[in-house]
Amino acid sequence: MPNRAARRAAERLAKEQQPLQQTAAAAEPTIKPVTAPTPQPTSDAQLAANRANAQLSSGPKSPAGKAASSLNAVKTALTGRTILLHSDDVAEYQRHIAAYQEEFKPIGYLESELLQSIADCAWRIRRVSNLEQTFYAKGREEFADLFPKADPAHRPSLIELHTYETYNKQFRNLQLQESRLARRREKEIAELRRLQQQRVQKHQEALQDAARVYLAAQHDGQPFVHPQNGFVFSTAEIQAFLEDLRTNRIAYQAVLNTYNRPNAASAAA
Repeated sequence: MPNRAARRAAERLAKEQQPLQQTAAAAEPTIKPVTAPTPQPTSDAQLAANRANAQLSSGPKSPAGKAASSLNAVKTALTGRTILLHSDDVAEYQRHIAAYQEEFKPIGYLESELLQSIADCAWRIRRVSNLEQTFYAKGREEFADLFPKADPAHRPSLIELHTYETYNKQFRNLQLQESRLARRREKEIAELRRLQQQRVQKHQEALQDAARVYLAAQHDGQPFVHPQNGFVFSTAEIQAFLEDLRTNRIAYQAVLNTYNRPNAASAAA
């Protein structure tokens, strides 16, 4: 009997522990080994196709093709380095530049660079108006069949309004570009005039210095050799300057008084 009771107690204990063991086994994650995919060899046909696609996407190789590719992003030439479009009149552009050169008469590298930029801004501003007219011309063709029941006298205005509403984003961009170009042009014109005034002032001061040295040499009975004195003015230029000053006695006397010679006026007379 004791052995039978002990055996039954062991069986009950085994039954009680069995659910716990099953729950623990279910909760424990199962880790599966990861195997790397076996690389598949590329066929000769696939390699040939890859090479052919690479050749197609390598871009233009001829000089003409490269030049055309560089202009792919050029839409209106209102920004960037491109000034002239294929539709522009080169002769008219040259006349445009010549007119600005005639008006401002730049001297030296900085003034010439500013003048070129000013003229290019004006050329681009002119293009803005042409582009706006082009959009309206496009709209007249694109929307020619709209508003069939409208008064014939009003249809052109309605089509233009519809064109503006359709291409409103493009029109607004053109207006922004025009304002930017106009501000830049005015700023550069002001800078060019400042440089020119500064140049004229320096030229005038140097000419006055040369006139003083010339008068002093005359008073002392010495020859005036302008290159030795560091001036770029000829004797004729200095004499013409003094002759112009004689019409303004105050300015002429100011030149005479700068080197404090008592008989300078009589020597220059």
